[in-house]
Amino acid sequence: MRIAVVTETFPPEINGVALTVQNFVEQLAALGHEVLLTRPAQPGAAAPALPHGVHEQRVRGAALPRFPGLRFGWPAAAALRDFWRAQRPDAAYIATEGPLGWSALNAANALGIPAATGFHTRFDEFVAHYGAGVLTPIAFAWMRRFHNRGQATLVPTRELQQFLETRGFRQVRHLARAVDTRQFHPDRRDEALRAQWGLKPGQLAVIHVGRIAAEKNLGLLARAFHAIQAVRPDARCIVVGDGPALAGLRARHPEFVYAGMRRGDDLAAHFASGDLFLFPSLTETFGNVTLEAMASGVATVAFDYGAAREHLRDGHSGASVAFANADAFVHAAVGLATRDVLRRHCALAALDTVRGLSQRGVAEALVRILSESVPAHGRLA
Repeated sequence: MRIAVVTETFPPEINGVALTVQNFVEQLAALGHEVLLTRPAQPGAAAPALPHGVHEQRVRGAALPRFPGLRFGWPAAAALRDFWRAQRPDAAYIATEGPLGWSALNAANALGIPAATGFHTRFDEFVAHYGAGVLTPIAFAWMRRFHNRGQATLVPTRELQQFLETRGFRQVRHLARAVDTRQFHPDRRDEALRAQWGLKPGQLAVIHVGRIAAEKNLGLLARAFHAIQAVRPDARCIVVGDGPALAGLRARHPEFVYAGMRRGDDLAAHFASGDLFLFPSLTETFGNVTLEAMASGVATVAFDYGAAREHLRDGHSGASVAFANADAFVHAAVGLATRDVLRRHCALAALDTVRGLSQRGVAEALVRILSESVPAHGRLA
């Protein structure tokens, strides 16, 4: 197939959507499909090398307010129509709901190209964390209108599929996520790195990886860590990532170790060098970092939704806590921090859980979904 992929975020930006879309593109190309990738230009940024079979179109974009380092794409319907007329795709995957995504959906519908949309981000929940909670229902209605104009809305969990179906979203399809178990692996553990964090052998590294932002519930991270530290004075909290809330977090918690933004094998080493991963976020659509921690052999505490609902068995491969129950989250974190045998058991069970997940399989499922939307004559039915 020739598949168009449109996204407003892509590496070198680091976030769950960018990395997920990059993986889709790479896996589709590895399967032998031709990919037409459209994304905003990123001035001064070193773009990743694209595999053979990927043809890139860069369009105008701008910085996303209050999200440093992230961009959105301006509408580009005319440029997309020209691009797609010259190399007509069999189907399109539109990953983001911004101006570029809307114009891509308009162009696809105008040209009769079947289009699936990706539901990656709960923008309706984000606005409340940035002082605009009154806009939550408006944002949700805007997202529903966007996604219902495509032939399918792809979501990473069955839980989210059911949620959207009961709220007026049509043709919602489950497309699982996977993790690169060759990159994220316990063998990446690095005692020299742990020493840089101020840890001696046997001491506890409590790690958090993600965007440092208001919506990530970092106050609960601090609360849980301090409860751990009360019974494990040797513990250190390692924060990996960057974002608009980093300066404030540093000011409030200078006792944390701040590792900054990490990529690739370096990120994998940071994950595997931890002992306990705390993920207190309540706003994830999925939460790729949960799978990355599990693949790294690190016991995980997360709320029971998204990736944790799909893959984390409470008391077996980690701690999956009732949604938004902060007291239970702290209790679970302390329990795993103080029970070394259970923590190691959870780490091994987590490895077994993710071992069967295949990024190639996810790409094959994406192709199947897109193929179902393509009539024999290549036009919309």
